Amino acid sequence: MAAESAFLHLAISIGVLLFAAKLMAELFHRIRLPVVLGELIAGIIVGPFAIGGLLMFDGKPLVELDETVSQIGEISAVVILFIAGLHITPREFLRGGASSFTVASLGVIVPFFVGYYAFIAYGLEGLESVLIATALTATSVAITIQVMTELGRMHSKEARLILGAAIVDDILAIAALSVVTTMVQTGNLAPDITEIIFLVLKILGIFAALLVGAVLLVPRILHVEKLRSKGSLEGIATATFFAAAGIAAFVGLSPIVGAFAVGMAVASTRAIKQIEEYVGKLEIIFAPLFFAIIGAHVDLRGVNLDVLILAGIIIAVAVGTKFAGCSAPAMIFLKNKKKSTKVGIGMVSRGEVGLIVAGVGASAGVLSANTYTAVIIMVAATTIITPIWLKISYKNEPQEPQAVSGEAK
Repeated sequence: MAAESAFLHLAISIGVLLFAAKLMAELFHRIRLPVVLGELIAGIIVGPFAIGGLLMFDGKPLVELDETVSQIGEISAVVILFIAGLHITPREFLRGGASSFTVASLGVIVPFFVGYYAFIAYGLEGLESVLIATALTATSVAITIQVMTELGRMHSKEARLILGAAIVDDILAIAALSVVTTMVQTGNLAPDITEIIFLVLKILGIFAALLVGAVLLVPRILHVEKLRSKGSLEGIATATFFAAAGIAAFVGLSPIVGAFAVGMAVASTRAIKQIEEYVGKLEIIFAPLFFAIIGAHVDLRGVNLDVLILAGIIIAVAVGTKFAGCSAPAMIFLKNKKKSTKVGIGMVSRGEVGLIVAGVGASAGVLSANTYTAVIIMVAATTIITPIWLKISYKNEPQEPQAVSGEAK
């Protein structure tokens, strides 16, 4: 009976979140606002800290964010990043390696150090300041991908740079998270710099090995001519990117990195068109679910004046440092102010890493309740700001011609 009850609540939670997300997406599309923003707000409204917590079913909130729902959110992120990988081949990714690494590095370094010293100046403790600064490092690229897709800009130069930089950014942020988690556990505010450099190089090496493995194996697995049974190609592709996500998680990377690597590998095969048609259907379900689940995590019940002041400072630092840290180096490579500005805007949104850092800090007793709430508000605010700002930046600009998928790219 317990298993049946758990499944019933899971089914209701997912059903409510998806239904609300699609309703709000329809509304936001009609009023010409980013659809992803509607899906996020839908999650906030029906989440367990709002209406979803007021309406009860079988003695529990209508919408519950248990471990299974969170895992479905992670699966949705894996699907979104696989789809994103289909828009860029490994050759194009490596060609933009220097620009992606530079933009990503500064997009991590600037928010971290400016944030750390700003929060120390505000009067927060050292370890608390380090944790908040770490929460500012990683970009939630799924938000930007959806907006770029909605605007028909996924093949633009700035979108490709954002994609490459966001993946490297995610890798560097995972390294920063690993270091900070160790600091929280040991209470040591001065870790060995050699160990940090070694950790970053190790993580980058693992990603390189994962990408090479995907490039070598995926084309051999996805033989269009040999896979004739209906759905075989799509099923095997799905199994491959989930397996890569699992391998990435096993070796200490974010699962989305593995899915992205397989997506890039598929982009250079003859199966690309068939796979794109298939994942377009997956996106209809998993994208709104992901954003609704992210929105449902927003808990504004502990908000007071102190929280709002601290949240305002964190948001200002988060937006300003990420925008400046990414748009300035993008200008060097794109040599176009408007495109570089869009790179900076596209990298502003925070997401999973910010939530993870806040959770680590709160569970370890390092972050106070007020600081924890302020970090959650920052994640929500940057997630809402990015799609609106990005859409405004493209206003009245003609769409660029799209490149042909696959080998012709």
